[in-house]
Amino acid sequence: MVLWLALGAWALGAQAIAQEAGSAQALRELHQKLAGQLARSPLKRPMHLESVETENGLQGDIYAVVDRPLGEVRAALGNASQWCEMLLLHINNRRCRVARQPDGDVLTLSVVRRYDTPVEQAFELPFTHRTASATRDYLAIDLSAEAGPLGTSRYRVMLEATPLGERQTFLHFGYAYDHNMMARYATMAYLATFGSHKVGFTVVGKAPNGQPEYIRGLRGLMERNAMRYFFTLDAYLAGLKVPAAKRSEKRLHRWFEAVEQYPEQLHEIDLATYLAHKHEDRQREAGAAR
Repeated sequence: MVLWLALGAWALGAQAIAQEAGSAQALRELHQKLAGQLARSPLKRPMHLESVETENGLQGDIYAVVDRPLGEVRAALGNASQWCEMLLLHINNRRCRVARQPDGDVLTLSVVRRYDTPVEQAFELPFTHRTASATRDYLAIDLSAEAGPLGTSRYRVMLEATPLGERQTFLHFGYAYDHNMMARYATMAYLATFGSHKVGFTVVGKAPNGQPEYIRGLRGLMERNAMRYFFTLDAYLAGLKVPAAKRSEKRLHRWFEAVEQYPEQLHEIDLATYLAHKHEDRQREAGAAR
């Protein structure tokens, strides 16, 4: 995937998502409101995806129920280093490093335009990591950056979570970004030509053969990236079920398996190629640390 056009490097804009963290009560009310969609989700699991084109960019939100207690989610995602490890599951993310700053830990993600592009050609996105709330019944984590590459700005990602009983957690994963007119036109031109076959997940009609017609264009792009990044979260949590020595491989396989459930939208490469690139990245970073 041509990532600078897909804007999939967590191009996340602050304007599109609420500026302040919510609350456990508000999130539980949202879960009740979405109960029908979650139960009948076409995404093959209790998950609901929304996307919207805003005045200045794009916004995506995923709501999902996961079979993990909130305490485990909080422990797994409480610091920037854990987020780095999680984000590196994405096929185009090649390196992630954390530095402590006065305003909070800064997570710098190195992203390539294609999965096989050398990491030396990656562009870097620095996100400030902040835990907005970490109470017994509510977790809110915020990542933000003011500027990004190629006409993008005001990046933000927000994760909210509240328990559903003792064994499940309801998650809201939201992200958005602003883009200038030049970036928007460049993306639309790509989607109208080389990316014209790419679709998202929202059903907008039926084809003559009765098959669903999926949304295309900017919102389709947003939905594909939303799902890829949500699956980094899902795969990272899945790794908690296995011994520490096996977690990395478990997470890599889980991410790839999740993506491949939606080949029309998300398929790019085979498992062997994906694992080869991820193992190469791990070995390079291990060598740099020595």
